[in-house]
Amino acid sequence: MLQKLTTAITEMNEKEAVAIAEKLLNNGTEPLEVIEACQKAMEVIGRRFSAGECFIPELILAGDMMKQISEKAEPHLKQDVAVKKHGRVIIATVEGDIHDIGKNIVVSMLDANGFDVLDLGVDVPVAKIVETAKEFKPSVVGLSGLLTLAFDPMKAVVAALEEEGLRKNIKVMIGGGMIDEQVRQYTGADTFGANAMDAVIFAKKWTGGKQNVG
Repeated sequence: MLQKLTTAITEMNEKEAVAIAEKLLNNGTEPLEVIEACQKAMEVIGRRFSAGECFIPELILAGDMMKQISEKAEPHLKQDVAVKKHGRVIIATVEGDIHDIGKNIVVSMLDANGFDVLDLGVDVPVAKIVETAKEFKPSVVGLSGLLTLAFDPMKAVVAALEEEGLRKNIKVMIGGGMIDEQVRQYTGADTFGANAMDAVIFAKKWTGGKQNVG
């Protein structure tokens, strides 16, 4: 049944996947096993996306299935058992930019791949990102921006993290339609991602998670 769940997700059968997960949970299957089966499916979908065999709508649907199943699994988790997370990640669309489609996909994929993700939303001031980093203590900060006006706020975030003494413990990745290696160098970020799976791959690399998504 766990394999059937994985297959249902990879074949984009939303109703079947949710129904199988619910049946497994109600029949006493460990919720962590159900979540692990879902994560295996997400890894398959991630490889397909990287190879150009599936596209953004499939990523969104897969992320939605994962969210639904995770919500159903949560009440079955014993209070003294915590789902092991790879690490903490802050994601934000930087100040001056309100585009969030790409950011939301990255948030969904990171969450589905076992990260504790804090989404700060759009048009987020530099100071808020830095203050949140102090409190949340992430391993990774992801900055999103579709427009060229996002470049300076991204650079300002990296500089502020450095100034506050946080940069040595935080990796910064940036992403968006206009982002390339030249922009990465300008901002001082550690890397840039062309798509959501790049974000997962880099985050897993930096936090010691298994890199079997690409």
